[in-house]
Amino acid sequence: MKKTNFILLALIFMTFVGQAQERKIKKAENNFDNYAYAPAISSYEKLVEDGFSEERIFKNLGNANYLNANYREAAKWYGRLFALEKASIDPEYMYRYAQTLKSLEKYTESDQWMQKFKTAKANDQRAIKFSDNLDYLDKIETQSGRYTLKNLDINSIASDFSPSINNGMLVFSTARDSGLISKNIHQWNDKNFLNLYKATENEEGEYTSTTKLSRNLNKKTHESSTAFTKDGETMYFTRNNSENGRFERDSEGVSRLKIYRATLKDGEWTDIVALPFNGDDYSVAHPTLNHDDSKLYFASDMPGTLGQSDIFEVDINKDGSYGTPKNLGNTINTEGRETFPFVTDTDKLYFASDGHPGLGGLDIFATNLKNFNRPGVVNIGRPVNGEEDDFAFIINEDTKKGFFASNREGGKGDDDIYSFVENRPLDLKCYSLISGKITDKETGDALHSADVVIFDSNDQIVAETKTKTDGSFDVKGNCVGSDYKIVASKSDYETGDKTFTTLEAQDTSGVDLTLEKTRKIPINTELISYLNIEPIYFDFDKFNVRKDAEISLQKIITFLNEYPEVRIEVSSHTDSRAIDSYNLSLSQKRANSTIEYLIQKGINPDRLVQKGFGETKLTNECSNNVPCSKVKHQANRRSEFVVIE
Repeated sequence: MKKTNFILLALIFMTFVGQAQERKIKKAENNFDNYAYAPAISSYEKLVEDGFSEERIFKNLGNANYLNANYREAAKWYGRLFALEKASIDPEYMYRYAQTLKSLEKYTESDQWMQKFKTAKANDQRAIKFSDNLDYLDKIETQSGRYTLKNLDINSIASDFSPSINNGMLVFSTARDSGLISKNIHQWNDKNFLNLYKATENEEGEYTSTTKLSRNLNKKTHESSTAFTKDGETMYFTRNNSENGRFERDSEGVSRLKIYRATLKDGEWTDIVALPFNGDDYSVAHPTLNHDDSKLYFASDMPGTLGQSDIFEVDINKDGSYGTPKNLGNTINTEGRETFPFVTDTDKLYFASDGHPGLGGLDIFATNLKNFNRPGVVNIGRPVNGEEDDFAFIINEDTKKGFFASNREGGKGDDDIYSFVENRPLDLKCYSLISGKITDKETGDALHSADVVIFDSNDQIVAETKTKTDGSFDVKGNCVGSDYKIVASKSDYETGDKTFTTLEAQDTSGVDLTLEKTRKIPINTELISYLNIEPIYFDFDKFNVRKDAEISLQKIITFLNEYPEVRIEVSSHTDSRAIDSYNLSLSQKRANSTIEYLIQKGINPDRLVQKGFGETKLTNECSNNVPCSKVKHQANRRSEFVVIE
């Protein structure tokens, strides 16, 4: 009987304990579901301390920390989640785990999880961009080292970010203590609400004091992310959906972000109105204007968004109305976060993203809006980007100075604003892809490791490469629609070439060539006729190698590289004008400059012999005192090439 009572009491106790624990879990989940991530984290961590190790706890702990940019903590909880060895976990957790591992600089392990993510979601843009950029760390390194950074003195222990410039003033958003009562603490991150401040630059170029912007702008909501028209009379900014300065929430209890417009009248910001494409069920935020204030760019999760937030553009009509917002597409946007856009006066778009391959958290990327498919999206590199969140980048392309925000270690607060000087420009040149195949003319076999050189209509080298194992090649040409020439060469084959035409900023495929096997080269072979090339012509009374000679010289160089045992004589000539002795000296200088060009291109000088013949070997009747046209005289001012060994 006593034993039965003991078991009954134990069951009752276990029931009470279980109910209490379930209440704790329910409280934590309610906080999480209501976006009160700060108290949710605290509640979940206490549950873990009590011995709980459920999948939902680790998921929500990871997500709550991830959404608060606590990536190191998020990595710990995602790691605990995957250690549970559950059979099926949403691939999004693989992606987030891979991202958070970068905050610990565990790039190899991060890439391994990205490979798993790719296997699970092969069509996800983030997986595709990762697959296309497996060498992303090397690419980032090539862009790194271009900036000198400084943490601003005006940063506080709270969050300071979203810098913009208006009439020499630095305008920014901050969560610094506003002196208000604690009801203005936001449970998402347990921080003060955001307000707009400004700082004025002193004579030394430093920002040392701050003041709050107009009370018309700063309400009992979040305000951030300003953009000003060139005349400084119109301002766009981000604010929570609100009515009379108080939160308005959607059906899920979320106060979405909206972009507002304000007008400067008599020194005061007035006529504050929400933009017509805002919505109550989605966010529109972080505005920026193009060079002539005719387009507004922003971040949003409105219908048509590819991921968590995308970059959009909208036309600003001359009458002040707005067009229809347009998503910038999957070259820029991914299933992740693309946010905080900034457009320069030359139409370069800078934005923050965690969907493109980066160093961790949000990285800053750039592209050319005039043709953002070429060169695509470029990570701007260290030291601006790092393992944490880097965002809200702005730059003056004339002064090469700018600002951005980051929550990196070593700052004064949660997010700090950094100034920078750009020491080397970012390369965002447009290119078009040229592709084709090189094969054996007789057998049709693919020719691998053949040299491919592309020349433009001015005989300038545009690009060069070698063919792959299957004989194919692809190179980045320029974006100019024009006529081009391809020259292909390979050891034991005759050099081949042909012209082709490209359209502006469009790829060109099918630029194919067939090459013939070479024959033995007898002594005294004249290479001008053997290679079917033009002689190297010179201007009157000059001996420098002209630009139009580069294609012929490239074929000579290719020939010499294909036949390393061949030695040639460079024979140079003049026309009949001037005295014989002068022309003999001039022809020798032409031979020397021709040989010097070949040597600079890597040809061993021991394989080259030069000889000047003056006017002794004219190609026509234009000897002394014989009247001739400029064209006929030009034919005699030349260098030729003869096999001598």
